[in-house]
Amino acid sequence: MARNFLTSAYRLRLSAQEPVSQPRPHVPGEAGVWVMIFGDMIIFGLFFAIFTYDRASSREVFARSQQTLSTAIGLVNTVLLLASSLFVVVGVRTVRSGKAGCAPRFFLLALLCGLGFAVDKVLEYSDKLGAGITPMTNKFYMYYYIFTGIHALHLVIGMCVLVFLWRITRKTSRPPKITLVEGCASYWHLVDLLWIVLFPLLYLI
Repeated sequence: MARNFLTSAYRLRLSAQEPVSQPRPHVPGEAGVWVMIFGDMIIFGLFFAIFTYDRASSREVFARSQQTLSTAIGLVNTVLLLASSLFVVVGVRTVRSGKAGCAPRFFLLALLCGLGFAVDKVLEYSDKLGAGITPMTNKFYMYYYIFTGIHALHLVIGMCVLVFLWRITRKTSRPPKITLVEGCASYWHLVDLLWIVLFPLLYLI
């Protein structure tokens, strides 16, 4: 009995001395997606630096042109994209928790928010073009159309990604790969992040 007690005590001591394994940091999606995202952010960073440089040399033109943009529309679009990102986060969490059946509705809500953003942007473009404001009007509007146009392209691709997420999470035969879902969600968050930078840069500052 004493031997059994000593053996148990020795094993407990060894187990106490073993290092406790720490959970590894989790990077959502796959490495290729993040290479694309960081590359995209670097390109936009260069665009923003050029915009800031030109604005410093033509402050009056930029300030006067900026006043023609609707801050209310920009704010509504910001809220729409923030809400869409929230829905995507909830959708990914439901897939990760094994409740993929609830995920399609959240991805669909995110898609509807993206569609609302697109409609607002079309209305804004129509208003500007109807007033005779084109990319050739001045440097500010050139940057405005280029930046928002590139972002709109990202938005359209992101909406296609959301449709893809909605479709694969509707399949009840087998759950989708979580890395695939996370990679698609990360791209949509990029669309949101770019607009969060564009909104104050073009509409507020």
